[in-house]
Amino acid sequence: MTAPLDGTEPLSSVVEAARCGDLAAFETLMRRHERLVLATALRLLGKMEDAQDASQEVFLRLYRNLGKLQASPNLAGWLYRVTVNVCRDARSRRPEETSAEAAAEAVSPDADPQQTVTRNERQRVLEMSLRLLSGREREALVLRDLAGLSTAEVAEILGTSQATVRAQIFQARIKIKGFVERYFRRRV
Repeated sequence: MTAPLDGTEPLSSVVEAARCGDLAAFETLMRRHERLVLATALRLLGKMEDAQDASQEVFLRLYRNLGKLQASPNLAGWLYRVTVNVCRDARSRRPEETSAEAAAEAVSPDADPQQTVTRNERQRVLEMSLRLLSGREREALVLRDLAGLSTAEVAEILGTSQATVRAQIFQARIKIKGFVERYFRRRV
């Protein structure tokens, strides 16, 4: 019988324990990476319920593929790659939405109303601008700028070259900048 996991174990030992059928180890893997997967899926899909469904599918795929992962895997990179693929599949199964109401945040009664409105407006504009991007541009931008991965990591995850990633991000930023400028020009 193995000792219970307390969250401080090296990732490789947790992966190995999960590979051997230790469900507590798999739960530890999920807890350590759930924020990464959910945040990425939310940024790619735009709706919390879709992101939660995608996250569930990602961890199901992780469970199914534990035996195939290399001895010292770059688990975060693998999870990003699978998250992107699951989100691509989800986008292909549903029509693009045009409303920006998808990620309305619960408001604390103690929150400053002006700050809440400003934060929600910024979030809404970001979500709307991300919807203007092609799937590849959105994936590259989310992984590079919002998840903070390097260009090399993004290229590996997306299965493309670093030059292509840089070009996709450049185009995405231009589109977002133009959209934001037009949006706020109309609002004044």
